Amino acid sequence: MIDAVTLLKRSGAMLEGHFILSSGRHSNRYVQCAKLLQHPDKAALALAPITERIREAIQARVIAVDAIVGPALGGVIVAYELGRQLGLPAFFTERDDSGIMTLRRGFEVEEGMGILIAEDVITTAKSSLETAKALEKLGARIIALACIVDRRAEGGALAALPLYAAVKIEATNWDEKDCPLCRQGVPAVKPGSRKMSLYAISENQSATVS
Repeated sequence: MIDAVTLLKRSGAMLEGHFILSSGRHSNRYVQCAKLLQHPDKAALALAPITERIREAIQARVIAVDAIVGPALGGVIVAYELGRQLGLPAFFTERDDSGIMTLRRGFEVEEGMGILIAEDVITTAKSSLETAKALEKLGARIIALACIVDRRAEGGALAALPLYAAVKIEATNWDEKDCPLCRQGVPAVKPGSRKMSLYAISENQSATVS
């Protein structure tokens, strides 16, 4: 089976440069999983190993998952594909007109429902945390996280939850005021979905993976 790193590289999803992440932090690397997820066959292959690990955890009663929820936009396809492979309901949260992550479109959770939150890339887990808060207010329990690319530093939001990821990439990112690339005058691009701005970018597919 082709591994996730190979799939990301073949899709042109691994980028190097100066990027503004959806959290607002700056980084010298960006993984644009949308370029992988546009291919349903590649998405299925990338998520299959995660599905197997989650299924094993469910069978071993390590976790009990009733539904998969992905924060829009990056988590929508990931949640759907994990749900399809696991045979579980899959839906998504999205931001309302005031920017608050919420559950809309008639999606519902029941009291005590076990939720696995799925994203394409997790760095600060900001979207996952906002989704968790929205669902917990409705009575759901957040059981675990899943993603294609784990870029988290040690600790941070939701660090106590089990995380099922296809690949771990070293997280090098800074607050804007501490960004060495800003000090060097390197132009920054913001390829993410939150208040997205589009620029021409060079797709250097090398990355440090651990």
